[in-house]
Amino acid sequence: MKRFFLFSMLFLLGTTVFGGGDLKVLTIGNSFADSVFRDLPAIAESVPGCTLKLERANIGGCTLQRHWEEIAKAEADPSYKPYYKKFTLREKLESDKWDIVTLQQASPLSFKPETFEPYLGNLIEYVKKYAPQAEIVLQMTWAYRDDHPLFDKTLKNPEEMYQGILAAYDQYGKKYNLRVIPSGAAIMLASQTQQPSFKPEKRVTADMLQYPELPKEVNSLHNSYHWWKNKEGEHKLGFDLYHLNNRGSYLQSCVWFAILFQEDPRKVTYAPDKITPEDAAFLRDTAAKTVETYQQPRDANKMI
Repeated sequence: MKRFFLFSMLFLLGTTVFGGGDLKVLTIGNSFADSVFRDLPAIAESVPGCTLKLERANIGGCTLQRHWEEIAKAEADPSYKPYYKKFTLREKLESDKWDIVTLQQASPLSFKPETFEPYLGNLIEYVKKYAPQAEIVLQMTWAYRDDHPLFDKTLKNPEEMYQGILAAYDQYGKKYNLRVIPSGAAIMLASQTQQPSFKPEKRVTADMLQYPELPKEVNSLHNSYHWWKNKEGEHKLGFDLYHLNNRGSYLQSCVWFAILFQEDPRKVTYAPDKITPEDAAFLRDTAAKTVETYQQPRDANKMI
């Protein structure tokens, strides 16, 4: 607890610390930012003195490069509205006085720092131009589940992916003197400390199961396997081993709450119905420990 409040005091030297109050937050990202919309508004509402307006300019699977390219298309054609076919990024940035704007790389590229530029720098300048009052914050994405096919090909395991993500967000947090929401660090910490630990069934295939059977799993933080129907009406086994499930997104939102409001997430009283009180307490505690121990890349003594 002392480290958490020490961090808050140090950060006070570098920029405005909200410590509760009213916040207007805009996300510029993809589905890895969409998941925070499940619980963060209710989490903020559960803590006295915290009021949140949370809106998004997200596109599924969108990379930093694509966000920047969509800006160019919209500026060349005023009728082109890349965000939900309703607005451009400039229009959303100018639609309110945002306190915080978040940015992130798409998850398949987040452990590859060479893919961030020049697009991250371009987007930072664009946000500063059209929302100059806003603090820009990076959201660190997370490693995929242990049984994701990525670990049969490109990487060895989630730890290797996480270390790449950690290094990339540290690099660009330092380069642009930005705070980071350490969502990925929280997911890794929870996976390493929860009891019982999550043990996935490796290489689950449809021939191993009969519809509607699904693998038995305990304590996953990610989504899992599911059945879907093709055009012929046949049931096929699909999987989503990278997005967060109810547990994971609740943990993610607790971390966002702690960073954005500069409040202890243990104060949160809201939890989704599908999470037990004991598990919710564990996830809130994990969020607090993550914020306590994560070394923010920005210089707390340096003004932007």
